[in-house]
Amino acid sequence: MSFDRDAAVYALLEARFTRRGLDYLPKSSQPRTETEAIDIQDGVACALGPIAAWKTGSATANSEPFRAPIHADTLFLEASHIPARMFRVIGVEAEIVYRFGRDLDPDKGPYARNDVLDAVVSMHPAIEIVDTRFKTFGALDPLSHRADQGNHGALIVGSALTDWRILDPVRQPVTLVINGKRVCNTIGGNSAVDPVRLLVWLANIGSRSLGGLHAGQFVTTGSCTGTIFVESAAQVTIDFQGLGAMTLAID
Repeated sequence: MSFDRDAAVYALLEARFTRRGLDYLPKSSQPRTETEAIDIQDGVACALGPIAAWKTGSATANSEPFRAPIHADTLFLEASHIPARMFRVIGVEAEIVYRFGRDLDPDKGPYARNDVLDAVVSMHPAIEIVDTRFKTFGALDPLSHRADQGNHGALIVGSALTDWRILDPVRQPVTLVINGKRVCNTIGGNSAVDPVRLLVWLANIGSRSLGGLHAGQFVTTGSCTGTIFVESAAQVTIDFQGLGAMTLAID
């Protein structure tokens, strides 16, 4: 059976706009490879409009990274409140975000680590909300969930640190507090270990099919705390020592 990318794109867009969860993607459009999952992501992204940010991550320090584009309607800058009705499920993650100050066109690469870092203008604490367009979170195969924008719900970005090179993200302390209870207190915590590796991969490979990284875009680099699922009303505080703290009310 040939792969029908457009059927998956249509199904995911319909689920997004009607808020009716999918049981699964149409059989002809279920991704069998990472490339097909990314192809679905790109189709949805093109329908939703300009890319404001990216999410990226990796299961281990050495495995191939993954990514998903993020759009303006789920990107919030220094917000203190977000409505719970936006989401089917609410999974909370503390993440480190980088903002780029100039374009990195993949066709003009390859970019070395220092090339990518030189394009970064600020570093930010952030909360990502994990969500799904499927009826049940995590019930399907990993590639279907990857196709669904990598389970992205919203990205809430905290204030900028411009003197960010003084920090080592691999050894960055982070605390996550939910409803007054500390649920995570760790150092580093990212399964990718080094988030800069993810930025380099995204600049050279991951963003290529959608035109590369652009000035003004944010890149969030994976959870430092794991995913903590909360009910529809929660107060979330994260604190990256030296980088910044932020509190978000979800209700």
